[in-house]
Amino acid sequence: MQMSTEDLTDLQRAKQVLENPILAVKITNIIGSPIEKGMDLLPDKWSEAVSHATKKALDTALDVALLTLDKDSGGQAQNIWHKVAVGVSGGVGGAAGILGLIVELPISTGIMLRSIADIARGQGEQLNLPEVKLACIEVFALGGTTSKDDASESGYFAVRAALAKAVSEAAEFIAERGIAREGAPALVRLVSQLAERFGITVSEKVAAQAIPAIGAVGGALINLLFIDHFQDMARGHFSVRRLERKYDPATVKAAYLSLPNK
Repeated sequence: MQMSTEDLTDLQRAKQVLENPILAVKITNIIGSPIEKGMDLLPDKWSEAVSHATKKALDTALDVALLTLDKDSGGQAQNIWHKVAVGVSGGVGGAAGILGLIVELPISTGIMLRSIADIARGQGEQLNLPEVKLACIEVFALGGTTSKDDASESGYFAVRAALAKAVSEAAEFIAERGIAREGAPALVRLVSQLAERFGITVSEKVAAQAIPAIGAVGGALINLLFIDHFQDMARGHFSVRRLERKYDPATVKAAYLSLPNK
């Protein structure tokens, strides 16, 4: 089945975002220094703190997804209010430094998840379905590829392929046992794989906030860029998924790969 011109335009727009994440560039423009300088200023064992905060944030987001996403009333998206809330939490985190990350990141991630869910709903997703809830969580992995990814795939489809088994097993577990988290190795594996990629983006944020004089105002601005990044990833991701429902995944992937990466 051949895709319409309008749908190909939507797919091109999605690819432009998904294959060209520019969070680091935007942050560098705000702070006026390369992110690498911030990494040099971070304390010893900072990566351990980021890893801990990232997994805690994703655990919190998973709980939000499983327990509340399908209970939201829907209606008009509240993405502006989500940005305000994330900016406030980023201001607090920026003032507290890397120690504030452990408190701030789960809050910011939970707020961002609701924004992602609004975008998913707007693209026709049914938030009561386990696989859709997990597709919302999956957005946190976009824009942070690793050396383990298949170099022959595009960045976006490489991430989806790498996560496919973990997402499928987690969705199957939820469908069979509901939202219970105890004794759920499938969910633990999924969070671990997501954290590997989400941690890359979080590290960029932390390094930027380590630059002297960033403080609360800078932390708020960086968090606004942070949520902007994931809102963009969500729009691209759920546009692709909408087209996959309209046509089929193979057709959409073939068309996606044939489009130029602008």
